[in-house]
Amino acid sequence: MFANLAEKLQRTLKNLRGKGKLSEKDVDAAMREIRLALLEADVNFKVVKDFVASIRERAVGQEVLSSLTPGQQVVKIVHQELTRLMGQEQSRLATAPHPPTVIMMVGLQGSGKTTTAVKLALQLKKGGRNPLLVAADIYRPGAVQQLEILSQSVALPCYSHSGATPVEICTGALKQAFREGNDHVIIDTAGRLHLDEAMMQELKEIKAAVKPAEVLLVVDAMTGQDAVNAAAAFHESVGLTGIILTKLDGDTRGGAALSVRAVTGKPIKFVGMGEKLDALEPFHPDRMASRILGMGDVLTLIEKAQTNIDLKEAERLAKNLEKNKFDLNDLLEQMKQLRKMGPLETVLSMIPGVGGKISEEDAALGEKNLRQIESIIYSMTPEERSKPDIINPSRKRRIAAGSGTKVEDVNRLLKQHRDMQRLFKQMTGKTGSKKRRRLPLGGMGGFGPGNLPF
Repeated sequence: MFANLAEKLQRTLKNLRGKGKLSEKDVDAAMREIRLALLEADVNFKVVKDFVASIRERAVGQEVLSSLTPGQQVVKIVHQELTRLMGQEQSRLATAPHPPTVIMMVGLQGSGKTTTAVKLALQLKKGGRNPLLVAADIYRPGAVQQLEILSQSVALPCYSHSGATPVEICTGALKQAFREGNDHVIIDTAGRLHLDEAMMQELKEIKAAVKPAEVLLVVDAMTGQDAVNAAAAFHESVGLTGIILTKLDGDTRGGAALSVRAVTGKPIKFVGMGEKLDALEPFHPDRMASRILGMGDVLTLIEKAQTNIDLKEAERLAKNLEKNKFDLNDLLEQMKQLRKMGPLETVLSMIPGVGGKISEEDAALGEKNLRQIESIIYSMTPEERSKPDIINPSRKRRIAAGSGTKVEDVNRLLKQHRDMQRLFKQMTGKTGSKKRRRLPLGGMGGFGPGNLPF
């Protein structure tokens, strides 16, 4: 996500930070680099023009050029302008004054609309809501069955009506929601391979019949400018209230995320960060700007930790640490907790001072090494995991053979484990419980910055 754009922006701004004093010539050179980086990221050219002009106007002001840290001032301006470009602050879902709140999901085929509808419903369910999904796409083969199967997989109700029109399905779903007490109704409408008048007319009729509080456009971030063009067309015809960008975890240049708000004037409300049904995140413009500029995203990292980390397991580990006990079972459990938070590259990108320095190759190597460590530990007996000191040369050879690794790999893991034990012993010391509160992410073991096992 934004890998190339982030790298180029960070490099340009690093050059500015290295200068003791800035001239207009320095600013102009940096603006050219930023302009090229944004255009290569497939950001709308009009958006790029306005964005760069706004930064330059602020950057050549007397306050910046005469500052003792002009480079840092420019970085601050770029961060503020990026945040403004993407929407300034998080935009939450609207709620109808009288339930149920109706949410229409619209978009082209292939954008991930059906899966995103389930992701959104699951997020609402986790927040204590009682959503109902509605299968109103009667044209795409298998669309109704797909929504029903995905709904069942996460225990969500789904309304469908064979032989009815989309408008009849939606009005029927509203009646059921009133009867069953569903407070949100999420409608998966039909898409097309291309924009056409028939699709837009059907969406207008559904909107008139159910009066939705939200009309959310689901767009594929991988499509770049096509996503922006689709957003503009849907907004003109149907009237959007927000946008959900999918596949932002893929090899996307990020142009859609930076352009779509400026072009439509409508906020990005959520972003899809993976295939799993829980991989939908609220969109925070300021946090995304920080990640693009390599400043990390500590708040999202904390939220992910709070959502995915087992508090009982964290407390158990903390008690073990108080007793200076940290065996390979603990290490394996902490790796599982880390994996729940998403791909390693995504987690690292949120750590200030780390994300911008970790390449895709490094992250891939880290993932590979984590899998290798898991294989080695799983090849051990329960006694070996709890008492690593008993692992002698013959046991190491057996473990290496069982895990498809080398004895050197087993030795490296055991050394890392001993290093982590020493680290925790120093952290807990004599004050035990007081110091363990300082452990990162509720006690995530040695997986803090600089302690990742790769």
